[in-house]
Amino acid sequence: MDRQVELHCRCGGVRAVVGGVSPRSVNRVVCYCDDCQAFAYHLGRADLLNANGGSDIVQVAPSTLTFVQGQNRIVGVRLSPKGLYRWYANCCNTPVGNTLSPSVPFVGILAQAFEGGAPAVDEATGPPIGAILGKYAIGEPPAGSTGLNLSLILRAIGKVLAWKMGGKAWPHPFFKREPREPIYPITVLSREQREALRPLCGPQPNAQATG
Repeated sequence: MDRQVELHCRCGGVRAVVGGVSPRSVNRVVCYCDDCQAFAYHLGRADLLNANGGSDIVQVAPSTLTFVQGQNRIVGVRLSPKGLYRWYANCCNTPVGNTLSPSVPFVGILAQAFEGGAPAVDEATGPPIGAILGKYAIGEPPAGSTGLNLSLILRAIGKVLAWKMGGKAWPHPFFKREPREPIYPITVLSREQREALRPLCGPQPNAQATG
């Protein structure tokens, strides 16, 4: 059965709802890429990563995510000029969504941002269906995460196409429809800033940070 699930930042200043949540309507994967790790460290929120450096991500259609409080606290960052838009609440540095451009309609939300955290998400979506980019995991990579997982890729592509064809790209929680520009302020990290995060990420980080 589809559900409406609430999400909020750590301090509660930013709140949103996601409608139509079910195992069929979303993708849920654990991503171990060094960019997701770098984002967490950039925010001082390494506590959001699992023991192997993974981010538990729920991918939803843009139109199903609606912010109801604290929009003035939402800002975005890109780790490079062409990187993902990574949105967060600047009141407590909680990620609230990752996106590409509006032409690729999806929003990836950390499971911990949902009301009740990962256990509540388990009830609504089921557990993660797989893991990706395990070559960047800290310690032993999760089984099946280091190779090309064709089924996960095809599922993600299928969801994005269905959301696009089904009119679920708009309204978008992070972009204006005309012109197609970000609603919220964006900062792009300099090359030096991005490089400074690399020692914290990957199979053998040279340092550890805490959020």
